[in-house]
Amino acid sequence: MKVLVFVKATPKSEQGIVVDEQLKKMFADMGKFNEQLVKAGIIQEADGLKPSSAGKRVKFSGYQVSVVDGPFAETKELVAGYWIWNVKSMDEALEWAKRCPNPMPGEEGVLEIRPTNTLEDFAGLITDEVREQDARMRKEVTRQQKAKAKPKTKAMATTKAKAKAKPATKRRPTRAKSKK
Repeated sequence: MKVLVFVKATPKSEQGIVVDEQLKKMFADMGKFNEQLVKAGIIQEADGLKPSSAGKRVKFSGYQVSVVDGPFAETKELVAGYWIWNVKSMDEALEWAKRCPNPMPGEEGVLEIRPTNTLEDFAGLITDEVREQDARMRKEVTRQQKAKAKPKTKAMATTKAKAKAKPATKRRPTRAKSKK
């Protein structure tokens, strides 16, 4: 079961990164927690988000599309970060969430856990054509991710090493001393 875990924003997180001792400790604690998630094979992705002042909202009303620049006023409706976890059940996700350090040091931190939909959840709405399209897209995404993560070949590493090497210094020819 895949779940998206939201870290809810606060007025302080909306101010951007303000380095203090509480934040340094939270990053250290969160790093340890994320390592546990990795070792357990739970975490698929995670990141923090910049404040809403750096964001945009795209609104659709019928065929009208409009863009609203951040910041957005209601912080309790905003997200400051997220994880994507692969867990066996919502109970397992809850157990992990309870072990999380407070993501908002000095404030009330809130995590929201939401299961994702699968294609099967839309079984009555999806045609075979859409199912095949989804399979092709997922296969392509996987191929792209593998290509990005692919280790460099030996030839590429050698070429890069040569490019970084200091150019050989030119030796000046020595002149024979004249005999007087």
